Parts: sequence; structure tokens; C-alpha cells
Amino acid sequence: MALKVYINGKLYDKDEAKISVYDHGLLYGDGVFEGIRSYSGKVFRLREHLDRLWNSAKAIWLEIPMTKEEMAQAIHDTLSANGILDGYIRVVVTRGVGTLGLDPNRCSQPQVIIITDLIALYPEDYYRNGLEIITVSTTRNHPAALNPRIKSLNYLNNILAKIEGLQAGCIEALMLNHKGEVAECTGDNIFVVRQGRIATPPIDAGILEGITRDAVIGLARQSGIEVAEIPLTRHDVYIADECFLTGTAAEVIPVVKVDSRTIGDGRPGPITRDLMQQFHKLTRS
Repeated sequence: MALKVYINGKLYDKDEAKISVYDHGLLYGDGVFEGIRSYSGKVFRLREHLDRLWNSAKAIWLEIPMTKEEMAQAIHDTLSANGILDGYIRVVVTRGVGTLGLDPNRCSQPQVIIITDLIALYPEDYYRNGLEIITVSTTRNHPAALNPRIKSLNYLNNILAKIEGLQAGCIEALMLNHKGEVAECTGDNIFVVRQGRIATPPIDAGILEGITRDAVIGLARQSGIEVAEIPLTRHDVYIADECFLTGTAAEVIPVVKVDSRTIGDGRPGPITRDLMQQFHKLTRS
């Protein structure tokens, strides 16, 4: 059975799901999106994802042509139509069809697209043994130019960093901000553990406020672990006892080497392993 894709209230077969080549989402990356997970048919933190989608849209003067309740129902309906229980959901809202010029006022109705598919995780070996990452030269977008808190369709900044990492043999890469501080990875937030305490860059470091990031911070604090959202440098990462990443697709994944420097003893640490287990329980119970 062909996967069904939701576009503006209708379901289309995957091969028939099309938008105009004049859509400003294609022409200029003018739109917003969310990546969401479904576990056993239950959408994880849907309200938080929709709040972030609406905030991203508001920040770029894009009005989503439906309510959050209608969007939630459309997501559930699309999952159901595809028979997906454990999967990945991509919600996209574009500016709509316009002209070849930049003027967004000449665009028609925004397009709402919902794609549901099976999730492609990192290989299990990476969760067991940890990732090796590098710091790339591509810096994170300056917040005053394009705030990373806006989850926009223009992901070229992340893609260039991803390419740089892949060329170095790493499937994930660390990005610094305009101050030279640690920001985030190309698709994940970063955490370090030092002397039993957790630290992660603050929102004003120019990062996306990850839904999984917030969930893991909550789990750690419930366990009595101190979590500080503070500016970090590469030095803080290099001397960490443990390091891990969080993201919708990645969930919680350990990092054991950064810029050829071994983190801790080179194996996933106890706090990381515990948070991996807690997150697994949170999403699958």
C-alpha cells in the first residue's frame, strides 16, 4: 500500500503528492516545519511541537490556515491512514504559491503538508558504543540574522555543516555560534556531564529549543541531577566525563570522541546510559 500524504485537507498517494514549483517554500525556503515522533500510536509531546510550529510561523509572519486542534487531528488521521504506530511525522507549512519575486504578499494560501513514515534511527551500534563527532567551521546562524529558534525550511546552514562532518567521516557535527561558543549539532542538541552535573548551552546561545532536550532536562532533574543551561566552549566538551546528544530522531545518543579527543573513558557513561533508559521508558510505557 502506497503511503498517504496529507496536503491541505486531502490525502494523496505518495507519488501523487505534489506542490507547485512556484511555492515559496521551494523557491526561497519560506516556511516552517516540525519533526515529531509517534510511539505505539501515541504522538510524543504533540502540544509542545505544535506550540513551537505556531511560534516559528508567527516569527516569520506566516498564518497557519487551521487551528492547533485541527492540525492535531490531521496528524492522527494521517498516521491512521498509513497504519503507522511507531514512526516519524513531518509537518510542513509553506508560504504558498507566489511569483518569482520575494514579496510574500503575492503568495496565495499557505500549504499544509503532513508526511508520516517509518523512522530511520542511527544504527544500534552507535547507541551501544557512542558517536565520534567533529567541530565544523560552518558556524550556526547569527540569531540577529535568522534566529535558530525558528524551525524554518531554510536548513542550508545545517546542511553545510552536515556535509563538512560527513566529509570527515562523522555522521554528526558540532557547530559553534558567532561568539565561538558551543551551540548545537546539525540536527541535535548537545549535553556534557562533569563531576555528576549536566550542562547544556542556553537558548540564547543560538540554538533550537529541542522538545527532546527539554524532556531530558526534566528527567535528569527528577532524578536529582543538577542541570545548568550555561555557555560552553569546546574546552568544556573536551574535558567532560560524558557527552550525549538529544533529538527527535536520535532520542538520546552518547558521544565518546570529539575532535579526536576521547570523552571520559571512551565509553557511554553512567548518567548518559541512565537517561537513555529513562527516555525509552518515558516514550514507550
